[in-house]
Amino acid sequence: MAKYFDVHPDNPQQRTVAQVVALLRDGGLIAYPTDSCYALGCALGNRDGIDRIRQIRKLDDRHHFTLMCQDFAQLGQFVHLDNAVFRAVKASTPGSYTFILPASKEVPRRLLHPKKRTVGVRIPDNAVAQALLAELGEPLLSSTLLLPGQAEPMVSGWEINEELDHVVDAVLDSGECGTVPTTVVDFSDGEPEIVRRGAGDTARFE
Repeated sequence: MAKYFDVHPDNPQQRTVAQVVALLRDGGLIAYPTDSCYALGCALGNRDGIDRIRQIRKLDDRHHFTLMCQDFAQLGQFVHLDNAVFRAVKASTPGSYTFILPASKEVPRRLLHPKKRTVGVRIPDNAVAQALLAELGEPLLSSTLLLPGQAEPMVSGWEINEELDHVVDAVLDSGECGTVPTTVVDFSDGEPEIVRRGAGDTARFE
């Protein structure tokens, strides 16, 4: 049965954040709000958590997981960026963008796209997600909370808690979240390719 946390959207309670991060460090899988929609998240080295996300969302091994990063310095440890890509990504963060980039050796192999050796990264503009990342001290392995057969992600924590009560360990409810996932931009070949048009403005990548 999932633990349910009611979290202030702008000033998340530090005690609650610490409890959730303790769950993550203990191998837990959480549902949490971001600046685009709710996401599933677990610690970077949590093999079981990755398998559980795949099972919940019915994902194959070609799915790009996302490393939710606290800031640009942390993001730069996990992906390779040349100068042009560096400027483009930095100008768009934090925000509702996911960037697919060549992964560094810091990224566990099981998270990489099997052929491209790439991974998704992003920096959220959301107080709850940022508080979790600050307390955790490393990226949060994440995937949009879009369930099989659903056209849009669920928007509220109580709804997620009812639906996923027995398959996640905690749900953070900070009120209604958006239904539009991030815009995904693939920079793996050096030039921007818009893979998914979502919450972020695509004009600068056209």
